[in-house]
This record gives sequence, C-alpha cells and structure tokens, in this order.
Amino acid sequence: MSIHTTGETFIFEFEPKADQKNRDDLALVQPLIARVSRKDTVMAAAKEAATAMQVLSGFDRVMVYRFAEDGSGEVIAERAAPDMEPFLGLRYPASDIPKQARALYKRSILRLISDVDGEVSQIVPAKNPSGDRLDLSLAVTRAVSPIHLEYLRNMGVTASMSVSILKDGELWGLFACHHKTPNYIDYERRTAIELFAQYFSYELSRKVEDEIRDEERDARTLHDRLMVRLSAGGDLINSFDVIADELTQIVSCDGVGIFSEGRYTARGSAPTDDEFKRLARFLNTAPLGKVFHTHHLSSTYPAAETMADRVAGLMAVPISRTPRDYIVFFRREIVKSVKWAGNPEKPVEVGPNGVRLTPRKSFDTWSEMVRETSSVWSESELRAAEALRISLIEIVLKLTDEANADRKEASEKQELLVAELNHRVRNILNLIQGLVSQSKSSTASLESYTKVLDGRIQSMARAHDQLTRQEWSPSALRDLIEVEVDAFLSGQKGRVNITGDAPLLAPEAFSTMALVVHELVTNSAKYGALTDQSGKLWIDLQIAEDGALILKWREKGGPPVQAPKRRGFGSTIIERTVPFELGGKVDTSYRLAGFEADVMIPSRFVTAGTLSAPSDDAPLDDDDVRTGSILSGPVLVLEDNMVIALDASDILTDNGATDVALTSRVEDALEAIKIGDITAAVLDVNLGNQTSLPVAQKLYELGIPYVLATGYGDVESILAEYPPSAVIKKPFTYETLSAELTKALDRKA
Repeated sequence: MSIHTTGETFIFEFEPKADQKNRDDLALVQPLIARVSRKDTVMAAAKEAATAMQVLSGFDRVMVYRFAEDGSGEVIAERAAPDMEPFLGLRYPASDIPKQARALYKRSILRLISDVDGEVSQIVPAKNPSGDRLDLSLAVTRAVSPIHLEYLRNMGVTASMSVSILKDGELWGLFACHHKTPNYIDYERRTAIELFAQYFSYELSRKVEDEIRDEERDARTLHDRLMVRLSAGGDLINSFDVIADELTQIVSCDGVGIFSEGRYTARGSAPTDDEFKRLARFLNTAPLGKVFHTHHLSSTYPAAETMADRVAGLMAVPISRTPRDYIVFFRREIVKSVKWAGNPEKPVEVGPNGVRLTPRKSFDTWSEMVRETSSVWSESELRAAEALRISLIEIVLKLTDEANADRKEASEKQELLVAELNHRVRNILNLIQGLVSQSKSSTASLESYTKVLDGRIQSMARAHDQLTRQEWSPSALRDLIEVEVDAFLSGQKGRVNITGDAPLLAPEAFSTMALVVHELVTNSAKYGALTDQSGKLWIDLQIAEDGALILKWREKGGPPVQAPKRRGFGSTIIERTVPFELGGKVDTSYRLAGFEADVMIPSRFVTAGTLSAPSDDAPLDDDDVRTGSILSGPVLVLEDNMVIALDASDILTDNGATDVALTSRVEDALEAIKIGDITAAVLDVNLGNQTSLPVAQKLYELGIPYVLATGYGDVESILAEYPPSAVIKKPFTYETLSAELTKALDRKA
C-alpha cells in the first residue's frame, strides 16, 4: 500500500504482493549507474542506461527518447529483444506526447501500464461534494486514455513504462519501455528504477555540460584558426574555398554561403545568387548586431517556399555594419533525413474510436507539420555563431581601417605626386629658361646658339628616359648621375668627377635616388658649383662592408654658399626622402667653399655592378648627319600637335622636301598617300584617340620610308607592334630627325 495527498484528499493505492522474498533492489542501482558514469559521451551513456533499465525492469524493449526544443523527439539509444522491431533513430512528433503530458512527466517521473487489456474500474463517485473530479495525476495504478491504449495495441505493445529524465528541472527525455506481454513492476523495483533515473539525470547533466564545453573549445579552436586566416587580409569571397571547411566545422549545416559587398558565393545546399540577393533584403530588416536564426524560414519569409527543396532553416551572422554582409549557414528540411516511426505498410487495426491516431496516421500528420522545417539551432551553435560574429566584426573593422589607411596613404601619395609633378614641371621650365639665357655667353651666332640649346634639351630628355627605361630592374646609379649632369654641362663633363664603385639600385631605391640626384644637380646648377664656369663637382660611390652604399657629394670652386633661409620642396626631397622611404641617412652641410652631402642607402637595395660603356644616346656630332638635301618630292607628316608638326615641316623642307602634307588623323594621312606621290613620312605614334599603325602598315606595304616619333621611353614595345622602322624620341632636333631619316632612306636603298 502507498499513500499520497492531492489537495485535501488522501489517495491510497493497493497492489498485490506476489513476491514474498526479501530483496534489496536498491543495491542494483549503484553498480549500474557506475557503468553509466564511465562513459565519455551522452550517446554512450544513454546506450548504457538503456541496458541498465532493461536489467532493472525486464521489459523487452527499452529506449532513451530525447525531446527537441519544438516538442518532437528522437530515439537516441535502444536495448531490444531480437524479435522486437527496432525503433533506434526514429523521430516522433510533438503531438505524440502533448504539452500537458510532458508537464505531467515533470511531476510524476514514472508511469506504468502493466497490461493494455487489463480491467479498468470507474471512479465512484465521479465527483466530490464540491463538484471536482478526483486528481489521480500522481497515482501509479490509475488507468490511461483509451486512445493511448489503442495506440499501444496498434504498435504491438501490451505493457509499457515511461520514466522521466530531467535536466536542470526540465524534461530532457524519457526511458520508454515496451513489452509484448503483460509486465507488472512492483513497488520495490519501481523505487529502484526511480532512483536510477534520478542518478542518471545527474550524470546526464554533467556529460551534457562536458560536451558543451568540448564543443565550445573545439569551436574556439576552429574559430581562432579561421580568424588567423581572415586577419591576414584578403577578400572574403576570394578566400571562401579556404574558410568554408572551418565554417562548417564550427556550425553543423547542409550548406554555407558568404554575402560580401554585393557579391555572393556558397557551397552545399544553398540558395542561388538571385534567390539570396532577394533574401538579403529580408535579412536587412532583422535587428542590427544580432545573429538571425530560424528553423522555419518560410514562416517569416514566404518567398523561401521556392527553395524549400534546398533550404528550410538558416542562421545569418552579420559581419559588417553597412552595407550588411553575412556569413549564412543553411539547413534542409528535416523530413528529408528522418526515418519514420512505424512501418507504413503495417496493417491498421480498427479500434473503438475508429481509424485514428494509429502509428501510420500519426506519422503522416507529423510529416505534413514539419514541411519546410529544419532541425533547431542548438544553444552551443548559437553561442559559436555569436562569437564568430563578434570576431568577424572586429576583423572586418580592422580590414576596413587598414583599407581606409591605405586609401589615405594613396591619397597622400597622389597629392605628393601632383606636388612633385608641379614642382618638376616648374623646375624644367626654369631650367629651360636658364639654358636659353646662359647659352648666349658661349655662342657667337644664332646657328651655334640653336645647336647648343638643342643639345642641352636633348640631354634633359635622355635623363627622363633613364628614369623609365629599366623601371623594374636594378639600374646603374652612375648612369643616372651622368645623364642628369649632362643636361647642364654639355661638352664640359670634366667639371664632374665620379669615382668609386658601380652600384646598381633596386627599382624602389632607383626611383627615390632619381628624385634626389635631380634635385642635387638642379640646386648645384642654380646655386652651387655648376652655376659658373669655374666650379667642380666630386661624387664618390662606395659599397661598404655591410653592403650599404655611401654617396659623397662635394662641390668646390663655385660661388660662396649660404644655407637657404627657407626649406623648399627640393630641399625636403634631398634631406627626407631617403630616410623616409628607404630607411637610410642623409647629412647635408652648406660650407662656404661648397655644398656637401653624405647619403647612405641600406644594403637591401644595393648590388654591385660593373662600369658601363658610354651611352649610345650621346648627343649627335655633325658627322652623324648626312649633309646636303637628303629628301626629294612630297613628304607626309602625321602629328596631332601643330607646333611639333610645323617644326618637323621646317626640318623636312631644309632637307629637300618639295612639299610637306600636314595631317592629324589617320584617315587624312591615308588619303594623302592615295592621291599624292609621297616619298617619305614622319609619323607620331600616339594621336590621342588613334595610333598611326594603319598608316605605317600602308607605307611599309608601298615601300615608302618613314620615321616614327614618340614621347614614350619604351621603344622596344613600339617596334614590336609596328613594321620595321626607324624611331626617334621627342623632342627631336634638326640633327636627330635628319639622322633617322638618313637611316630610313638607307634601309630602303
């Protein structure tokens, strides 16, 4: 006999005592729970607990049934007799164990139906004097719903027992026990079973927490590895194949995608590009700064029905502020991966309540309820996604800050470049003005004056070519200095003495030193030793033992030197560019006898070279040009700059051309060739929105000699595009153009 109270009522339950032997059923619990405790995982512990429960209860089948958050459940462990149909892995809808039944399982942890066909007695009287029915919720011997009894009969079950598994006070699952024949469990054994269930609940809580910690630790490890990959920079879309594996290990899913800066890519079961871009507009309506998740996407986004065959649930992790970028995890609808509980071909037994709530009907109803629904995202997965969101936001912000810094640096470099271009153009104009005026002192006639001035301007052009000819390979510093100096001291190179080694500079260092040498030479020509006819310049180049280059610049014999009262842009280039860009050193001294500078360039930019032969681009002597008239008949000039075209026309006329046809378009040039008896031509390469290639091809086809004129330094690439021809660099002079025309005519002959 057992007694309990409900309200103000005492409930007495009387059960037959069939076994009169003295038994210590509680002694069985400790060794059985010890076996469970030794298991490492929840699944392994559940399997061992099913075996223990079968030992204690004697039921043919014992299942461990785990509830999902939506109230549905799954058999995760089973111990069954060989002749019992296995239910392991089957899922059951929430309607099989309604909400009120789950609430009752929390109050009474054991429910026994010893015989579904056992005699049922009516409650007499049905109501108490107050009109209330008797509450038998906690009574073990009470009868159950005839619908549930019918359900068990149609499953082939004669006796059943359910034992609650609680975790943190909530119903986590059940031990569900089935027997093919009546099976009565007496009070003593039920007490042992209840004790085992309580101990198992404690073990379960510990193992679940251990698994959560292990999952979070593994997720952190994968997360940290992913962060290392991403923090190195680079585009998320382009890095997707590298990081997708880590993402799917952090969160279990059927597909994963990235939407970044309006671009989308995905793998696995996922929306198409167009589908996701529409979905992204929906995601943008979700609260800012939170992970959005749903296991039933179509319930909040009806358009998801079109992709229900691939996506039923998703978890979107925002990884930016605006525009909204996401890493999204996708899950298929659960019906695709569920094994139905019960055999769909099993005959349906008609009970007193009609053909209803049998296993087949029940499961058909459930399959309709979970269409377009995925498995629920777990708490550990949501925590992992939130950690991923926070870290990715930090990385994206870091990359954004770096991009902003890069843009700022690029903008500053552009401003510096514009300032440098402006400065260089002004320097060139000032230099040409100085050359025009200073050249008067050394010439006695207009002809000699023009020749000297042309030679100096050509020297300046060659200095510019030196900066670009070998832009991405180590270049000789000596050649750079000689070309720069030659622009100022045509015919007086003896005033500059270069000694020491022949260093080659890496491209970045060569570009930097080109600016520095240009400013040093310019300042020397404007204010220092190269200003007058008496000053001299010594430049010593030494590669030190540690590989660094030491450049010593010494000026003597010029006008008295004074330190500038104001530091101009040129002085800034000399004194700060090498330390700032190369990590080197520059020391300057404005001595009265002459300016001095010491420049150190680190070894990583320096390699040893050999002294080179004199440049082929030296100024032309008179012997290089054929004297007399070298042309006859009409000559074509194709040039889009009128001043240059007129200058070329004068040179061609002086060389014997009877008529010069000036054109600026390819069509006009081809027409002039067609109607005129052209004997030679000068063609500009770049005509703005055209090139002279069609004209050159036509001239080559007709065997008419021509010369290409270009302001580009990369002559080799031009020759590769055009038929074989002579090439002259702008600005050209009478001597240089005449020489190239001579070569073209000789080639024809």
